Amino acid sequence: MNLIFLGTPQFAVPSLKTLIEHPQFEVSAVVTQPDKRRGRGKTLIPSPVKTVAVDAGIPVWQPQKIKKDVETLDKLRNSQADVFVVVAYGQILSQEILEMPRLGCINGHGSLLPKYRGAAPIQWCLYHGEKQTGMTTMQMDVGMDTGAMLLKSSLEIHLLDNAWDVAARLAQDCGSLLVETLQGLEAQTLQATPQDDEAATYARLIEKSDYQLDWTRPAIALHNQVRGFYPNAVTEFRGQSLKVKATVPLAEMYYEQLPEELVKPLRSWGDRLNPDSGEPAEVVQIIKNLGPVLQTGAGLLLLQEVQLAGKKTQSGWDFANGTRLEMGEHLG
Repeated sequence: MNLIFLGTPQFAVPSLKTLIEHPQFEVSAVVTQPDKRRGRGKTLIPSPVKTVAVDAGIPVWQPQKIKKDVETLDKLRNSQADVFVVVAYGQILSQEILEMPRLGCINGHGSLLPKYRGAAPIQWCLYHGEKQTGMTTMQMDVGMDTGAMLLKSSLEIHLLDNAWDVAARLAQDCGSLLVETLQGLEAQTLQATPQDDEAATYARLIEKSDYQLDWTRPAIALHNQVRGFYPNAVTEFRGQSLKVKATVPLAEMYYEQLPEELVKPLRSWGDRLNPDSGEPAEVVQIIKNLGPVLQTGAGLLLLQEVQLAGKKTQSGWDFANGTRLEMGEHLG
């Protein structure tokens, strides 16, 4: 099967590698976003997908706007590809492009559609405290993740998983699900299922304001925000920006979901971890070898990993020691 792969970030890399290595498929070209300038020297950096394609000797096309790039459109039209496979490409395809391949355009989307259509499904899924997510392959149409569904795979989300953890697992699942989908399409054994639009939810682009922690919110909501928007959730500490990268909600109901090395010292604190012992954002305890405990709008939250502006990431315990943090101090 001759295919063209459209993708850009690291999330798409396992799918591309799987298709390149599979004997049933030939990846004849890769379409990805233009190189971006990064770092102090503003060096042009290729996308992770481009790097893999170049290493494999596959032609790479990088249109600024694929719907209007005449040269790329001609290449796609003349490619005689059986299918276009799309994973986190980053541009919307026109109806003209969608109709070019014999089997259409197949997308691997990081949610259990119709939930979390849109640009940031993994992040918002964690933010809302979902305990399960997955991959969906679908036949693309001109809508935003509205096409008919083909296959799904699911995975469990654990309490301490962050967006990068979940994305890495989903990315691996995506490759094998795409293989199964393409084989089913070729054999005509797959039946596309229309999405229930009334059950749809949307995962909009994340804005800078979404990273700001509001300590009047419940501990579990803040924990989900930290892991959903990892590694960018932020608060203030002594007038400086403080990124909060990992937290643990402290309540009996969560202990069975935590590793034993955390549960044992937490249980030893017993009644000293009073869920209503201070004001929101107040440091109410500092647990040896673990870190500071903050009062929230409802419950307590352990700061497990943080990063002060201009500093390296450190454990909550090292942060408390290095800054000589005191009980009664406030963040935010």
